[in-house]
Amino acid sequence: MTETNTTTTELIKAGIVGTGYAASQRADTLQKDWRSHLVAISSHTLTRAQAFAQTYETSFIDSWQQLIEHPDIDVVFICTINCDHGVIARAALETGKHVVTEYPLSLNPSEAESLIALAQAKGKLLHVEHIELLGGLHQALLQFLPKIGKPFYARYVTMVPKKPAPKRWTYHPELFGFPFKAALPHVHRFTNLFGQVASVSCQSQFWSNCEYYKACLCNGQMRFQNGLIAEVTYGKGETFNQALRHFEVHAEEGTLIFEGPQGTMIQGEDRKPIEIAGRRGLFVKDTEMVLDYLLARKPLYVSPIDSYYALMVADNLCKSAKTGKTIAM
Repeated sequence: MTETNTTTTELIKAGIVGTGYAASQRADTLQKDWRSHLVAISSHTLTRAQAFAQTYETSFIDSWQQLIEHPDIDVVFICTINCDHGVIARAALETGKHVVTEYPLSLNPSEAESLIALAQAKGKLLHVEHIELLGGLHQALLQFLPKIGKPFYARYVTMVPKKPAPKRWTYHPELFGFPFKAALPHVHRFTNLFGQVASVSCQSQFWSNCEYYKACLCNGQMRFQNGLIAEVTYGKGETFNQALRHFEVHAEEGTLIFEGPQGTMIQGEDRKPIEIAGRRGLFVKDTEMVLDYLLARKPLYVSPIDSYYALMVADNLCKSAKTGKTIAM
């Protein structure tokens, strides 16, 4: 995107905490968009911060604490380990910055709720990224659900083999969090489509011989207030041998089945293929929408309240897995 009639005072000046994939997509977009400028980045690892800063022609700062205090930064993008999201978001809001964070806003729903209240009190943007809602699968679901009548059962299964399992924060219980809270879109997709949840139950299993687990499996059930029963399964690591991404919805007038990049609507003997757009470019789109909001107050596609509600459901799934009990919402 190019433009010549802007001035320095019109730029949204950004800082990024993190140097992973999401951070790289944010950085690239912020540097290419004429409305924004990437002021600085920070990372847990100094060498990665230096390399990242060189790639995106920006400055690096030793710590996120220093980054959020930077007087030239308007908005902080949080692209780091899950357990740090809440503390960084709070500190950034308290220093008067807008905040954009990858999900989850916090691993603790109470903290997430207080952060939403803090952002409102400060008059600052708090945006929790949920690019899955912008993706092809979810958009196809929104388009075709009205065609199959009242849904009564839905199932979402994700399996990610990884041999050997990496000793990374995504396989660390405390850094990553309970899988349904960490991989929050597995719950949020359902609440976005079907509304309020009445009760949940969950089972989980972890394979571990050190502080990092080698594999995990979580299976949750959600009964919605509209009567729909939903089942969600998430597994990753060494125990699994076949990658799987499957979503299905059964309704009174038809069925939707999505397997990987392929979708089908089934009504009686009719089988209609459904084209699913790819996921490429979604972080770019999300970042551009943030700039649209900050500069022109164009509505965003998701609210932090919606993300918080999904987090509450995920937290109750976690409690059910620990207690073996069905939990009413």
